[in-house]
This record gives sequence, C-alpha cells and structure tokens, in this order.
Amino acid sequence: MYSEILVPTDGSRAAERAIDHALDLAKTYDARIHALYVVDTSIYTSLDAGADVVIDALEREGDAATRHVLAAAEEAGIDAQAEVVTGTAYRSIREYIDDHDIDLVVMGTHGRTGLSHYLLGSVTERVVRTSPVPVLTIRLDDEEDEADAVDEETDAEAEE
Repeated sequence: MYSEILVPTDGSRAAERAIDHALDLAKTYDARIHALYVVDTSIYTSLDAGADVVIDALEREGDAATRHVLAAAEEAGIDAQAEVVTGTAYRSIREYIDDHDIDLVVMGTHGRTGLSHYLLGSVTERVVRTSPVPVLTIRLDDEEDEADAVDEETDAEAEE
C-alpha cells in the first residue's frame, strides 16, 4: 500500500511522535522513509544583516534532525534517506512529494493557537490541503502540549 513515506521534521516533540508512527508504518508496509527538513527562507527575507547566520544555524539544525531520523530508521532496520532544503515549507514539502513519488506523508501538528499555530500549524494545514497523497497528522497529547509550551517559554526567556 505504501512504499515511500515522507516525514517532514523540525526536531520538535510533535515531529518526534510523527517519526515513531512513520517508522511503524514503514515496518508494516516494508516502505522507505524520507526525512525532510525545510529551512523556510521566506520567514527571514526581511532580515538585512544576519540572515546568512540564521540560515546556516537552521541548516545545521536540519542536518541534526534528519540524521536523527536516519539513525532511528537504521536501528529499526528500515531503508531511509534524508534531505535538507531551503524554500517555503509547505511548497518544498509538496515538491518533494512529487519529485520522490511519495505515497504517504506523516507529520506532527502542534495543536496550538495564536502565533505558534500561525507559524507552525499552518505548514501542516497547508500540506493537508494541497497534498496529492494522504497525510497522517500526529497530534501531541495534552501533557506533551503543556511540556512543549513550557519549553517554548523557557527558550524565549533564554533569548532575552
């Protein structure tokens, strides 16, 4: 039924849960996992100075996130490949689906409101609305949502 499963990842808890589901499905269907991290350059186009530094840091984060998926797949005995690309997140995911004959997308959704939903949840929403293949969305449970929100607050405070 599924032979090529795409897991867009951003290294978040929601992505981690999606990876677990994708690996389970890949085992069931003897499918290959595709890990994809998109450095969404559309967010940083308004930065004059320092955009290159931010993009380089995000590319390193993407390498780490996709390597994590590759390691989990290898441990489970599942064929996998990974790629870090730049562009608008939902468009890049859609292009990857088309270019790699993906037949299922498994991705996390944060289930948040406000700005976090706008920045993170809207990617999942757009992929669901525009994907030519099924998209399985994995939501964090309430306990994980709370822990993620605390982590975001701590990160924001650390940046100040």
